[in-house]
Amino acid sequence: MAGLITVDDPADPRLHDYTGLTDVELRRRREPAEGLFIAEGEKVIRRAGEAGYAMRSMLLSAKWVDTMRDVIDRATAPVYVVDPALAEQVTGYHVHRGALASMQRTPLPAAADVLRTAHRVVVMESVNDHTNIGAIFRSAAALGMDAVLLSPDCADPLYRRSVKVSMGAVFSVPYARLDTWPGQLGAVREAGFRLLALTPDERARALDEVAPHRMDRVALMLGAEGSGLSGRALAAADERVRIPMSHGVDSLNVGAAAAVAFYAVATGRPGE
Repeated sequence: MAGLITVDDPADPRLHDYTGLTDVELRRRREPAEGLFIAEGEKVIRRAGEAGYAMRSMLLSAKWVDTMRDVIDRATAPVYVVDPALAEQVTGYHVHRGALASMQRTPLPAAADVLRTAHRVVVMESVNDHTNIGAIFRSAAALGMDAVLLSPDCADPLYRRSVKVSMGAVFSVPYARLDTWPGQLGAVREAGFRLLALTPDERARALDEVAPHRMDRVALMLGAEGSGLSGRALAAADERVRIPMSHGVDSLNVGAAAAVAFYAVATGRPGE
């Protein structure tokens, strides 16, 4: 069982994992290099632990000790108790959820291993907004998608904002990065998946017309907010699909579009 350690110096080196959390570029570099990610809030910390991630340390204010008592009692990592003002000095923002935990990353699986048992896969290209990444993972988990594949330039699903928006769903949906793009999409097709590229292009077929829920294995491709899928990605797809729109609306936010498409792809899959 970890003991509670009171820290009153914002420069204490034991708080290194939590410094500058609002500096996006710094954290993008530091966290993967140092093998950590930050879980914020009671539910997310619990879900990270349940998913098998080891805790490096926890940082919380005194009023959250009782709420997190069972987690603290099971922890073998140090638990730092700080004043809320000091937490803000260290992290760069008001930690209104009261508790943060630094968790140890685990190696990502190979794409082939993720695909082996999957039937419904999300493939993202250049989705570099952390809020969108988190929202897409949350919808993928809720609506029955089996796995996520990321192009090399997609944002980090374990970045604090992504984890927070997903409410920890990034821990429950297996994901992998594709080493080459879009070349490695060929391996997805060879694994038995039909590649469907989601686009607002009116020349694409409507999702309900394509009936992806009746296909055995489907990989739904999503592009970045605004620019959408690249020409190379669209050319690599087996088919282009769209969500029909009304009232002159030409497209949806990628997070909203993903949720609609996931429902169409995952509902009534073969054998259910």
